[in-house]
Amino acid sequence: MQGNPSGKLRVLVIATTFPRWKNDQEPRFVYDLCRNLPKDIDIHVLAPHAPEAKESEIWEGMKITRFPYFYPRSLQKLCYEGGIIPKLKSSWLARLQLPFFLAALLIRLIKITGENRFDLIHCHWLIPQGFFCALIKFFRGTPYILTAHGGDVYSFKNLPGVRSLIKFALKHSTICTVNSQATKDKVLKIHRIPNIQVVPMGVDLGQFSPENYNQDLKATIGPDNFLLLAVGRLASKKGFNFLIDAMPQIIENIPTARLVIIGFGPQKDSLEKQIQELGLTSYVSLIGGKKGKELRDWFATADIFIGPSIITPDGDTEGQGVVFLEAMASGTPVIASDVGGVKDAVRDGYSGLLVPEKNSQTIATTTVELIKNKPLRDQLVQNALKMVHSDYSWENSSKSMSELYHQKHAHLSK
Repeated sequence: MQGNPSGKLRVLVIATTFPRWKNDQEPRFVYDLCRNLPKDIDIHVLAPHAPEAKESEIWEGMKITRFPYFYPRSLQKLCYEGGIIPKLKSSWLARLQLPFFLAALLIRLIKITGENRFDLIHCHWLIPQGFFCALIKFFRGTPYILTAHGGDVYSFKNLPGVRSLIKFALKHSTICTVNSQATKDKVLKIHRIPNIQVVPMGVDLGQFSPENYNQDLKATIGPDNFLLLAVGRLASKKGFNFLIDAMPQIIENIPTARLVIIGFGPQKDSLEKQIQELGLTSYVSLIGGKKGKELRDWFATADIFIGPSIITPDGDTEGQGVVFLEAMASGTPVIASDVGGVKDAVRDGYSGLLVPEKNSQTIATTTVELIKNKPLRDQLVQNALKMVHSDYSWENSSKSMSELYHQKHAHLSK
C-alpha cells in the first residue's frame, strides 16, 4: 500500500459521470468540483471507462482511473451519452452489462483502496457506489462521504431491496451532502441521517457570462427571430416533448419564435418524429451536443431558456439542474418546471418563472407573456445574475466541500 509522503489529504472520488477526455460533452460537475478544491487535497478519481478514453491519466494534478466493465471495450454501453438510468430503460445491451459493471466497480474499488492509502472516499451517487463504499469501510476502515445528486434517490423506487441498500450506505457514511433542499428531503425519507448538508453544484462564472453573446450565432436562426433554447440529455425526465408540443401555440402568437434544443440521448428519434408530425421543422431544431465556447455562446445568445423537466413514472427528476444556473450566469431569463430541486435556484418571479410539469399549455402562455414583457425579462436576469454570483460559484461549492473533508478527517483522526 502506498503511503502519503506529501502530507496532503488524500481523497478517492468515485463517480459515474465524468468527462472522458478534454472538452467532452458529458456533464462535468464532478470534475469542476474537484478541480476547484485547494491544492492541499490530493484527488484520485475512479470512473467508468468508455471507448476511446484513456484508462489512466492526470488532469490538472488529479489522477484519473477509468475501469473497463465489458469486453470488447468498444461495446461498453451502460455509461455516458445519456446516463445510466436512461440507458437501462432504453437499451437491452445496457441492461446486459449492468452486472458486469457492478462486479468491475467493486473489484476495482477493492484493488485501488488496497494499493493506496486514502484518508477519505467521496462517493457521488448513493447507489450502487455508496453501498460498495460501506463494504470498503468494513474491510479497510476508510471513511466515506456520500453526495446525492437526485437520480439516485428519485429513481429505483420500484426495485425491491434498493431502498435498503441506500439506507445501509447512508447509515454508515460520515456525512451526506445533497445538491438541493428537495434532494435532502428525499434522502431523509429513506433514512434520518443526522449528518446531512446542502452543498449545491456550482457554475463556472469565468466561462458562463452575458459577454458570450454572439451576433453571428444569432444570425444563423434569423437576426430578427426570438431564440428559445433548451439544453440537456434527450431523456424522458427533461420533458422536451412537452416543450415541442407547446411550440404551435407559441408560434401562433409569436411567429418569429424559434426553438433550438441542444443535447444527445435515447429520445432523439422520437423527438425528431414529433417535430415532423407537428410540422415544426422550420421552427424547432435538434442540433446535437455542443461543448466549450460554442455551448456557452448559445446560452448567452438565447432570448429565453426553457427547462420543461418532469417527474418520470419511476420517480426520476431534477435533483438540482445545473443548466439553469448556466443560463442565469449567461444573462438569459429562465422558465422551468416546478419539480425536484429546480426551485432552489429558479425562484418564481425573482430569478425565473416556474410552470407546472407536463403542461404544454402553461409553457406556451408563460413563454408568450415573457416574450412580450421585456422589463420582466430584464429584472429576472438582473436578479439571477446577482444570485448565482453570491450563492452558486464553483469556488463556494468547492470551499464548502473542502471544509467538510478537513473537518471530518480531523474528527475521525482524534
